[in-house]
Amino acid sequence: MAPAHMNAEHDRSDLEAIEIDLFIEAMLRRFGYDFRDYGRASLSRRIHNLVDRFEADNIADLTARILHAPGRIAEVIGALSVPVSELFRDPETFRTLRTQVFPILASYPQVTIWQAGCARGEEVYSLAILLKEAGLYGRCRIFATDISKASLRAAAEGIYPAAEMREASRRYLESGGSESLSVHYHARYDLAKLESSLIENVTFAEHNLATDGVFCEAHLILCRNVMIYFNDRLQARALGLFAESLVRGGFLCVGQKENLLSAAAAPFQRLDRDVQLYRLRRPMEG
Repeated sequence: MAPAHMNAEHDRSDLEAIEIDLFIEAMLRRFGYDFRDYGRASLSRRIHNLVDRFEADNIADLTARILHAPGRIAEVIGALSVPVSELFRDPETFRTLRTQVFPILASYPQVTIWQAGCARGEEVYSLAILLKEAGLYGRCRIFATDISKASLRAAAEGIYPAAEMREASRRYLESGGSESLSVHYHARYDLAKLESSLIENVTFAEHNLATDGVFCEAHLILCRNVMIYFNDRLQARALGLFAESLVRGGFLCVGQKENLLSAAAAPFQRLDRDVQLYRLRRPMEG
């Protein structure tokens, strides 16, 4: 027979699992956001952060408060998503895009790029800067999507802490940047604002990889460090969506810690293991 304290711990764990299930069900039925196939451990941590933010007694109390406060749903979704990134994160990825993918994109009169899970836009601006320096930006249309309205608003503003620009400049040069990063932003006081011309060809829009469908035909899709928060079923859905969205021979770039080994990755051929660059397994249309 298990000790009493072990039984109590087991009961608390069971109760929390039920509360999380009810929270997820409430988000889906009340607001249409589907978190059923998100990784449970990371989602649980973010729900607990919300409990603290809402000063709720527990997850059940949090759920009730959100159900009766629809005006705070954007804040909730913002907290449940993971808007962590930085300009030119993983510079070797951007260097590979610039040297291996850009020359092929240059053969097209018009190029469509989908940045799925754009968070606060750091990677959108990074890509736009390199496209501009390569002379390709003018022919590109970039769709930058995210589940969080708050993140999309922040991305459209393009304002980041000035203190981050020194390291960003180093990563920019490692990515193959050909100028000075300071050419692309204005710093004032503690903030740096990226040039608004960098988002002239960018459309920021809500899109949920768990529930929404194909909306564009893309030559390149970037979805970095997003699917690590999904379970296998949702990863398979996202990969299927990307395969449907890419032109023949189009490119997919995911996070360096994401390894597409499931059957759902079969449509893609891996081109670079280190930067997790893939290509749809069909020749690109001429």
